[in-house]
Amino acid sequence: MSERGRARVWAQRAALALFASLLAVQLWFFAWVFIWKWHNPAQTAFMQHDRERMEKQLPAQAPRAPRQPQRMWVDYAHISSNLKRAVVTSEDARFLSHEGVDWEAMEKAYTDNLRRGRMARGGSTISQQLAKNLFLSANRSYVRKVQELLIALMIEAVWDKRRILEVYLNVVEWGDGIFGAEAGARHYFGISAQSLDPNQAARMAAMLPSPKFFDHHRDAAYLSQRAETIEKYLPSAQIP
Repeated sequence: MSERGRARVWAQRAALALFASLLAVQLWFFAWVFIWKWHNPAQTAFMQHDRERMEKQLPAQAPRAPRQPQRMWVDYAHISSNLKRAVVTSEDARFLSHEGVDWEAMEKAYTDNLRRGRMARGGSTISQQLAKNLFLSANRSYVRKVQELLIALMIEAVWDKRRILEVYLNVVEWGDGIFGAEAGARHYFGISAQSLDPNQAARMAAMLPSPKFFDHHRDAAYLSQRAETIEKYLPSAQIP
C-alpha cells in the first residue's frame, strides 16, 4: 500500500474512532435522561462545580470537608403556581409550544452576539437550561451550546413538559450554594416554595440569570424593575 493509501486508512480509522467516542458520550447522556424520567437527580453538574469552587476557596490548612449545597426536593404539586408562571414568563414564554429549542430566540441571540463580538446571550429555553444544569457548565462556547441543544432534544423526547419544569425548578441555582425552589424560597423569604405569592415568585424568577450576584445584591434596582415586569405578565403565562 502506498504512503498516501496508508494515510487515508489511518484518517478513516481516526474519524471512525472519533465518531464512536461522540456517540458513546451521547448515549451516556441519553441513559441518564431516561433514568431521570422516573428518578430525581441526586446531584447536577452545577452542584458539583459549586462544591469544587467552594473547596478551592478554603485555606490550605482547613479541613477539606465536602461542601453540601442547600437543596430540598419538592414535587411539582408542592411548588407555587406563581413561581411556575413567573419562571416561564421570565425564561421561556413559549415553553409549552416549542420542542426544546426556540429557534427564533436563538437566531436573535446569535445576531446579538455577532454585533457584540462575543457570546453574551444564549437564547436558551428552559429545556436547554436544564440540560446545562444537569450535565454541563456555565462556560460559554458554541461547542457547549451544541451539546446543550442535543441534550435538550433528548429531554423533550423522553419527558413531558410537567416533568421538565418540575426538575428544572428543583435543580436550578437560586443563589450562592442555593439550589431549587424550596431552598430558594426558604433562603430569601423563610417560607416554602408552595407559599410564594406573585411578588415573591417574580423576584425569584428575576434572579435566575445571575443568582449568585443577586443573592448578594438583593436591593439592586434592576432586580426590582425586572420583578415588576414579570409580575405584570405572570397571570397570562401558560404552564403544564
